[in-house]
Amino acid sequence: MVRKRPNVLVTGTPGTGKTTTSSTLAEATQLRHINVGDLVKAKNLHDGWDDELDCYIINEDLVCDELEDTMEGGGNIVDYHGCDFFPERWFDLVVVLQTDNTVLYDRLTRRGYSESKLSNNIECEIFQTLLEEAKESYPQDIVLPLKSDSIQDISTNLSTLTEWIRRWQPST
Repeated sequence: MVRKRPNVLVTGTPGTGKTTTSSTLAEATQLRHINVGDLVKAKNLHDGWDDELDCYIINEDLVCDELEDTMEGGGNIVDYHGCDFFPERWFDLVVVLQTDNTVLYDRLTRRGYSESKLSNNIECEIFQTLLEEAKESYPQDIVLPLKSDSIQDISTNLSTLTEWIRRWQPST
């Protein structure tokens, strides 16, 4: 089955603006926004709670099973901080949002992150863990890193992504 609309993955360290970007982009393009964290909670697609990391331990197989039919149909913007477990065939574009460490620190502090969770996420951003994960998991030509430090960056990113979606053509 050839998709008529693209699937886009928006990934990045927590606090880089994935949900803001994804929900606004979905509104602008009439694509479906899928927040994987919300889906995991709503459908119990996890193996319990990790007290140390203060988050659910997602069951990647259950998540992929839940999303398979939806992804096959196309027209989705998937929002999640990981990307290496999704099937490569699902995505036409993988956006990796990146944020300056000072900006990210302030955002995560405002969210009330514990010291260990804060330093873990800042280290991920410093070492570009999510960008490397995306480059290792998907073809280089569909991985797009975008700066996400400010409202202006988000606005520019939305213009770029909306135009990409508008121009997208299914591969035959």
